[in-house]
Amino acid sequence: MMRVRVLMLGVFSCLIWSFGAVAAPASAAARPALKVATVQGGEFDLSKHRGAWVVVNFWATWCAPCREEIPMLARLDADRSDVYVVGLAFEEISVEHMKVFIDRYSVTYPISIVDVYAPPDAFEVPRGLPMTHVIAPDGTVAKQFLGPVTREELEAVLMADK
Repeated sequence: MMRVRVLMLGVFSCLIWSFGAVAAPASAAARPALKVATVQGGEFDLSKHRGAWVVVNFWATWCAPCREEIPMLARLDADRSDVYVVGLAFEEISVEHMKVFIDRYSVTYPISIVDVYAPPDAFEVPRGLPMTHVIAPDGTVAKQFLGPVTREELEAVLMADK
């Protein structure tokens, strides 16, 4: 009986550790590079946004929490001139289907469809969706969020620098 309790305690501890806050990746001191074509017809180059905050949101159209974040991310992008949002659709979907989704959900920030088998090298492969990286004005990763994020959580990171 004692062995079972010890085993259960070990499993429980691992679960708590794995679902806790996500630390910035080891390469956070480096400035991640991201240059992607957007579904809207432009290009998003992270290096051109130095001096501003950038929210890089990995998401998918089939992910309910991801869809729930869209209005908040759109408002954040519109409300703050020092913050840019880019959505990286981590799924296999055609550009035509994504354009329909963007129209239906009134997505106002740039969206890029990334290859799930070869995601951008500068970011770790998402372990779940949504996964959000907050890039500081100096280009480093300030914070990562695994799972849904609120405006308040993002604002706390943005204000921590002031």
